[in-house]
Amino acid sequence: MRVSPTVTDFLLLAVLTAAIGVGWLLGKRSVSRTLNLWDFGASPPSQYYRGLNFLLDGSQDSAIDAFTKALEVNAETFDTHIALGNILRRRGEVERAIKVHQNLLARPSLPLAQLHLSHLELARDYISAGLLDRSERLLKDLVAESGDHQRVAQRHLLEIYEAQRDWNQAMLIATELLPRRGLLKAKSSEAEEVGQPVPILLAHYCCEKAEAAVAQLDYQAGRNYLQQALKYDAASVRATMTLGDLEIKADNPERAIKVLKSLAHQEPGFVAESVPLLKQAFYALDRREEFLAYLEDCLRRAPNTPLILAIAFELRDAAGATAAKTFLRQHLQKKPSLRGLELLMQLHSQSEVGEDEALELATINKLVAGRSSYRCGHCGFRGQQLHWHCPGCKHWGSIRDLSATGEIGYV
Repeated sequence: MRVSPTVTDFLLLAVLTAAIGVGWLLGKRSVSRTLNLWDFGASPPSQYYRGLNFLLDGSQDSAIDAFTKALEVNAETFDTHIALGNILRRRGEVERAIKVHQNLLARPSLPLAQLHLSHLELARDYISAGLLDRSERLLKDLVAESGDHQRVAQRHLLEIYEAQRDWNQAMLIATELLPRRGLLKAKSSEAEEVGQPVPILLAHYCCEKAEAAVAQLDYQAGRNYLQQALKYDAASVRATMTLGDLEIKADNPERAIKVLKSLAHQEPGFVAESVPLLKQAFYALDRREEFLAYLEDCLRRAPNTPLILAIAFELRDAAGATAAKTFLRQHLQKKPSLRGLELLMQLHSQSEVGEDEALELATINKLVAGRSSYRCGHCGFRGQQLHWHCPGCKHWGSIRDLSATGEIGYV
């Protein structure tokens, strides 16, 4: 996919132009030192001037081509070529980025560290292009040969295995990335590493494997994976909810209730997400009043719109629409929300709803349907449902229902 140039792209290319000029000068100086023939009057090659003209005319693609031809590949101009390839990749011109980085790898005279970096950048190009098999081969070579880039390469391998949903391979790599025991503190490369903590990743991988086991009705294997997930990350909301769902499917409602109640201590904002599962478990044991009492207790400790709605539904079924409306009116004064108002109007009887009210309800329905209450805390992705793996930034467990966390009270 090709991205149209932006002001930022133009500025980057302008900086790159200067870098290429310096790179050409350094490259020439290096050769001249060898020959002891340093000529301060020498001029850059004609391709360099052509590139400047293209850049000034706004022809960025032609400028890049001209600069690439102008700059000889050597150890001193290496960083400039790397920068050029990265600019192309960010602009979506992955094929051209691949050519730049492949051109670097065709220079075996470069220092080994620079060849390793070229491998890494080419692997990133392949990931951007969707050529995951090629990227995997390069990254595995880096893991085996390059100590400096080993952990970064392993992180990129995790990206590939997640995309392929190969959870066994992902767990193998992630386990290798765990901090080594017995060390007083992690190495600087581990402490400053970009990406989510490895235990969190491993917990989600275990949950993926558990869900696959449950789909095959292998409940014990599912339990084992989820217990392992909670060992990696004791705060894993997903593991707790998945375990509660498993126990319901395995006809253990009492155990499911115990598991799901722990969410109130893990992360109160997720209690509302467990309401459908809790309702199944309490109803299976014919303990409806206890279910309502539990929801009311959770609401007192952490008020939020989804819990208010859940309690209103329970009151409607248990005591009638009038009790539910009284409860909603009371809480809408404290915590106004469109979803609460929508339910209140839906609870009105036919005799209470005129043409004006029907129009207002239809308008509110459209407003509620158009709102995305779920948002990723890492990239800002918005959606209508909970995803454990953000479709935008690919972070795990970063999406929350904002109406449950209290960040927005009008949904």
